[in-house]
Amino acid sequence: MSISSINYSSSVLGSQIRNINQQLTDLSTQLSTGKLSQNYSGMGTNEGFAIASRAQLSNIAAYTDTITNVNVSINLANTALQSLTKIRSTVQTGSANTAQDLNVNGQTIAQNTAAAQFGSMVGVLNTQTGNRYLFSGTAVNTQSVADAGDIINGTTTQAGFKTVMAERQAADLGANGMGRLVQTQPTPSSVQVSEDVAGSPFGLKIKSVSSTLTGATVTGPSGSPVSFSVDLNGVNPNNGDKLSIQFTLPDGTTEQIDLTASSATPTPLGSFAIDASVPVNPNNTAANLNTALNTAIKKLSNTSLVAASAVTAGDNFFNTASSAIGAAKTNQAAPPAPISGATALSGTSPSDSISPGFVAGDTITVNGTTLTFVSSGATGNQLNVTDSIQTLLSKIDAITGTSKPSTVHGGAIMINTDDAASLNITSLNTSALGSLGFSATPVTATQPPLRVGSSPASSATTLVNGSANTVKWYLGNDGPGSPRSTAMARVDDSITVQYGAQADEDAIRRQLQAIAVFGTFSTSPTGQYSGGQVSALSLRVTQALTQQPGQQRIEDIQTDIAMAQNTMKDASTRQTQAKAQLQSIVDQAESASPDQVASEILALQNALQASYQVTSNLAQLSLVKFL
Repeated sequence: MSISSINYSSSVLGSQIRNINQQLTDLSTQLSTGKLSQNYSGMGTNEGFAIASRAQLSNIAAYTDTITNVNVSINLANTALQSLTKIRSTVQTGSANTAQDLNVNGQTIAQNTAAAQFGSMVGVLNTQTGNRYLFSGTAVNTQSVADAGDIINGTTTQAGFKTVMAERQAADLGANGMGRLVQTQPTPSSVQVSEDVAGSPFGLKIKSVSSTLTGATVTGPSGSPVSFSVDLNGVNPNNGDKLSIQFTLPDGTTEQIDLTASSATPTPLGSFAIDASVPVNPNNTAANLNTALNTAIKKLSNTSLVAASAVTAGDNFFNTASSAIGAAKTNQAAPPAPISGATALSGTSPSDSISPGFVAGDTITVNGTTLTFVSSGATGNQLNVTDSIQTLLSKIDAITGTSKPSTVHGGAIMINTDDAASLNITSLNTSALGSLGFSATPVTATQPPLRVGSSPASSATTLVNGSANTVKWYLGNDGPGSPRSTAMARVDDSITVQYGAQADEDAIRRQLQAIAVFGTFSTSPTGQYSGGQVSALSLRVTQALTQQPGQQRIEDIQTDIAMAQNTMKDASTRQTQAKAQLQSIVDQAESASPDQVASEILALQNALQASYQVTSNLAQLSLVKFL
């Protein structure tokens, strides 16, 4: 009989000891690292859940970084917007101040302050976070707004706002300083006032005339160009009788001149003298009326009109996205009654000058939307052929979404739009469309910025596209889409936020425009009408900086981006909760319990000790002992 030798390395006992040693090594690693295994294969059946959870945790970490970065941009933007509201308040307080003392440069202290605040506002609008301009829309690498000096004073090749404003003032005043009005005395007993050119965008526009002058005949306003006349008919008016003329100014405001017949000596301000000679000569009264009217028109032109001209120049220069004008003039060979808002589209009314007019079945297409003419019962995008031109303009305005209603004045149609580039009006009845004054189709709008169309400006009759030779104040992108959509970020699996902003947004642009107008305008320190000019301008600037119902406010922009911030805050809260749950899944799948591992190590140590004891006993075994 033979007895095999005890080979430790190949015996069952040796394998058991090696296995225990390996388990002890693994458990020691688990105890030191807190992990079940150093590779996925050793993690167990729940590792699939852990891997999916890790992916979600990675996404949450990325969203957290995004939220942090977006919050930095939003906080900077909000700080900038808050600065804009403070600038607005500062300038508005100054413009509302009644003090109109002019310095040697023809400006008030409030205007000097506005000029400085304009520079500050430009700086705020060029705020950056890193290399990203906050108010440039999608053009984040482009400076939002041109340098303040270039905007106001221009460059060597492009005109700045100061030049545009001066040109506009010259065009509105006219060569005679009468607001482009022509005043004559056709007969010794009459006075006539007319606009110089039909359809011109410049100067004073005669809106209405009323009279209580005893024995006088008032005609108009009517004709093309629009005019009115007052004939005393050889009769002296009574003391206190009044003539009132209302004018529309370039900025859309209205002003009224009231002249009262007076027998007082000296003649009171705002009155005209009734002839008191013996015998009485009413023609002298007519001459006095003519002189008083001339003085009143010049005063209005050189005060309120100058202020309105400056405001309108601001709109022509800064409002590059709105209030563009579609050139439209009436047929100058029309019968005496020019078209007006009340003129019927069919041209069948005896007072209408339109021929042949629109008929049932005709269409007008506005920016892709078709308006159809019907005999009666119009609904939706339909027009009755008996409807008025004003009804047509209202339909067009509803389609274009203009913030400034289109108008008819002096036989000329002015179509306004908030997007000059998109205006496109066509009709298969080109004759009817032409009778409205649109000689070419499609009808389009003059692209802003708008400049006086010819030289000398005092006799100009049109506004033209000035983009080739005028400073472009806003340098970022301007559409399509809303400003907020120009910066978007995904902050959760199914949530994105929009937080973009543009310096040409209506609220920002209106404020920048008003401050530029106020800070740039200057007049003669000793001029006859200088105080009146600054007073009228201050009133308009104060109004422009006052929030109006329906207008965008800077606070609205702040609200929009605050909503984005709240959305991110809510997402972050949910993600924090989800992160805890996901980490728990990972921990349960991958983490080793220290107590359990220690217990297993103790058990293995006992087993190993027992195995070593058996091994020791076997090592001492001999044949004698075995037998």
